[in-house]
Amino acid sequence: MQFAKRLDRLPPYLFVDINRRIAEMRAKGIDIVTFAIGDPDMPTPSHIIDRLCDEARVPANHRYPETEGLPELHEAIAEWYRDRFGVELDPDTEVLPLIGSKEGIGHIAFCFVESGSIVLVPDPGYPVYSMATMMAGGEPYYMPLMEEYDFLPRLESIPRSIAAKSSVMWLNYPNNPTGAGASLEFFERAVEFARMHDIAICHDAPYTEVYFDGRKPPSLLQATGAKDVGVEFHSLSKTYHMTGWRVGMVVGNREMIRALFTVKSNLDSGIPQAIQLAAVQALRGSQEIVTEHNQVLQRRRDKLMKVLQEVGLYAREPDGTFYVWARVPEGYSCVDLTRELLEQVHIAVTPGIGYGASGADYIRFSITLPDERLDEGVKRLARWAGGSR
Repeated sequence: MQFAKRLDRLPPYLFVDINRRIAEMRAKGIDIVTFAIGDPDMPTPSHIIDRLCDEARVPANHRYPETEGLPELHEAIAEWYRDRFGVELDPDTEVLPLIGSKEGIGHIAFCFVESGSIVLVPDPGYPVYSMATMMAGGEPYYMPLMEEYDFLPRLESIPRSIAAKSSVMWLNYPNNPTGAGASLEFFERAVEFARMHDIAICHDAPYTEVYFDGRKPPSLLQATGAKDVGVEFHSLSKTYHMTGWRVGMVVGNREMIRALFTVKSNLDSGIPQAIQLAAVQALRGSQEIVTEHNQVLQRRRDKLMKVLQEVGLYAREPDGTFYVWARVPEGYSCVDLTRELLEQVHIAVTPGIGYGASGADYIRFSITLPDERLDEGVKRLARWAGGSR
């Protein structure tokens, strides 16, 4: 049996050893509080669930869905972008529903990347950007996201020779894992850079509705000329706590969307129609749930930030997302600290190196765990012996 050589390019899963240790400890009856998983703990709003239940009983929704999705969902996505960002989209040509945004992120690599192609990838960043690039035969060029530059890539530091050979630039704000936001001014500069070097921008924006202190993040598509050079991926997963429902969208440049549709139409059959109609309910229904969710998350963020400061783990206050990105103390690696927190106080976090070389000095905390578990985790973190060094 011979496997494709592209599999040899993919790195081993970093967290195998840590996950194995967690499993061993739990098998012994040790309670582990995990800050490692970025999956909303609060339920999907009931009006969305009710719509799904109703539509699941409609025989027409039991059949194969079309890859391009229902016209009603296209229209609801365009309406949502208009109401939220003031961005006008043609529902027919500038909107494409996805089976979760991760699916589209993975597939779009095959629209732009060939053997030897260069793709500009944030570091640290969501691993799918680089993994999809490598699976399509391309080479990631990593753009360091440094704390001193507010975790924004320094576009001016990208060598001209690299920019000239690059086909795609990935951006992601609010950012996973750093929690940093980006201004509209930054997006304007990114669009100009992309136009100058004939690069397509792919902006991964699933966290625009997870924000703090009332500061709503902008969309890339609000930047002048953004639709000429880029698309934005979005998802209902974080906004409406629908991670398991697998429904998202990509919007923007119509040629890029047409290319992605061509790939998708040959590889998948679209989102189940009952889920599409529940997504319409989410997008057109009351948006008050976003504020309610964010109030809970901000309270959790503040609790965690307070104890991190007390134990000597510095973290820049996140602008949004579910994450707090904390710098490890001198003398530790992120993997060492992850293991020590697990062994000493039985809490699990994510080592930053899993998001790229620039994450080596950080660990990521997720605040998507119920309040009582977060409170227990905070108490345990306060007892961490390393914090008194």
